[in-house]
Amino acid sequence: MTKGYVYLVGAGPGDPKLITIKGSECIAKAEVLVYDRLASRRLLRLARPECEMIYVGKSPDRHTLRQEEINQLLVDKGLEGKIVTRLKGGDPFVFGRGGEEAEALLDAGIQFEVVPGITSAIAVPAYAGIPVTHRDLTTSFAVVTGHEDPTKNETTIHWDHLAQSHGTLVFLMGMSNLPLIAEKLMANGKKPTTPVGIIQWGTRPEQRTLVGQLDTIAAEVKEQGFTNPSIIIVGEVVTLREKLQWFEKKPLFGQRIVVTRARHQASELSQAIEDLGGEAWEFPMIEIAPPTDNNYLIKVINNLKCFQWLVFTSVNGVEGFFAELKNQKRDVRDLVDIEIVAIGPATQVAIEQRGLRASYVPEEYRAEKIIEGLSGRITSGQRLVLARAEEARDVLPKFLKAMGVDVWDVPVYKTVIGSANREELKGLLRDKEIHSVTFTSSSTVRNFVSLIDGDVSLLDNVSLYSIGQITSATAQELGLTIYKEAAQSTICGLVQTLLEGNKT
Repeated sequence: MTKGYVYLVGAGPGDPKLITIKGSECIAKAEVLVYDRLASRRLLRLARPECEMIYVGKSPDRHTLRQEEINQLLVDKGLEGKIVTRLKGGDPFVFGRGGEEAEALLDAGIQFEVVPGITSAIAVPAYAGIPVTHRDLTTSFAVVTGHEDPTKNETTIHWDHLAQSHGTLVFLMGMSNLPLIAEKLMANGKKPTTPVGIIQWGTRPEQRTLVGQLDTIAAEVKEQGFTNPSIIIVGEVVTLREKLQWFEKKPLFGQRIVVTRARHQASELSQAIEDLGGEAWEFPMIEIAPPTDNNYLIKVINNLKCFQWLVFTSVNGVEGFFAELKNQKRDVRDLVDIEIVAIGPATQVAIEQRGLRASYVPEEYRAEKIIEGLSGRITSGQRLVLARAEEARDVLPKFLKAMGVDVWDVPVYKTVIGSANREELKGLLRDKEIHSVTFTSSSTVRNFVSLIDGDVSLLDNVSLYSIGQITSATAQELGLTIYKEAAQSTICGLVQTLLEGNKT
């Protein structure tokens, strides 16, 4: 039997973007993914659909599997000939017990590789605005376990050396032992007024920080309910937090926001959210597909000289139309003398990227405003191609026909239900981990409600944001209450609305 290969991968401190490129590659190639509770669940999305997922969550007070069982699991899967990725919070070799797992694999004759991760010992203080070293304050730091092996007869921590050092002290997994840690340091000479910082769930939306001093920090932690996972940082560098904190000051800090756009379009909104300190969870409610029947579109493309106007109501419409134009061995030269209308700036950009200019873009980005703008431009009897979604509203063609226009309402794409993970979404909502949901079209609203099986109670205390009036109206019809609606029906407008909503 061919033996497998095991990657011991550091997932970083919590923010999924802090994983290394090599670490993400190991997740993507894994046949078996063994992960713990401190690895971001968003990293699991990098795995192949057929990958076997095994949760071995561990916390200081509760283990899903004992370490010996995890070691054996890695050996067993390796002996099955599988490519295994062991995903561990932080770094595998910094109090991650990766050394023990590597020894077990070595003893079984299974090849392994260690992929270092960013340890919480330096990343979490950095996200709280606390540098572990600073040339004016300290030139060294020590990382210490706050949770020694309970089976040992005596401590191997040299409390006298730590207390008398001028370096920064970082304790990992030490919350339950915080009173003892403070007592030992003071008993060995550390000043009671030494600054101490406690950072819980560092680098995540739940991050919170408490600053105090050595003689009172244990009482303050108990009063404010700080628990694991937290790190303890002791030293003068803690005083820099007031000046250097940055993460918690970002305008969308603490917000976990659902993005419902189609996967290939979601990145713009997701990136904007994360640049502003939020955490974007992509649950694509729609995907874009070719129209059910493209014969009508082909007929129009082969007779473009018969038309005077071409109206696009979305970027998807532009992409669908030009894809078929190319399929029919035609190009932009066939659009000479045709006036082009774009419903908004994003659609306008998509048109311009193809070397064309829009003759008209309404100030408000909806069908009713197109009608107003065209009323003084288009004349009765002219032919107009309306390139849009298969399931689009009939408002625009109805009014254009009333103006005497010969409207060819041509489906150039259709929206289908996206690939969002139903159980993952419902689980996050059930656990109250989602703070906001963004809707960018009526289709995203309808599919969202369908995905949660119509259980709108899951959205209690969740703020819902809409890109515009039509989307908001659909939400209302389905029993949803929109918290805020974008003044401008664009992604930039939606982001601005998120910022406004987070201030109130």
